[in-house]
Amino acid sequence: MTPAHFSFSSAFILGLMGLAFHRTHLLSALLCLEGMMLSLFIALSLWSLQLGATAYSTAPMLLLAFSACEASAGLALLVATARTHGTDHLQNLNLLQC
Repeated sequence: MTPAHFSFSSAFILGLMGLAFHRTHLLSALLCLEGMMLSLFIALSLWSLQLGATAYSTAPMLLLAFSACEASAGLALLVATARTHGTDHLQNLNLLQC
């Protein structure tokens, strides 16, 4: 296992563990998701560089565009939740209520 492979796989696992075990605030969950997406972006970028084919070089940019859309949707949900409920604690949110 190369050091680059170890670093982005450990960053992905740390983001996944943070998302699974530390879910008190919506903002921390969004940051864990963003860290996972950035580690996937680095992995795809390194993979396309090592492969040397120009056909696969658009995949990291497409993932980065989807990651930006995901971040903007998450922040919009965070603002809407903070306005309606007054907090971003995930334990206070009841999804069965309107």
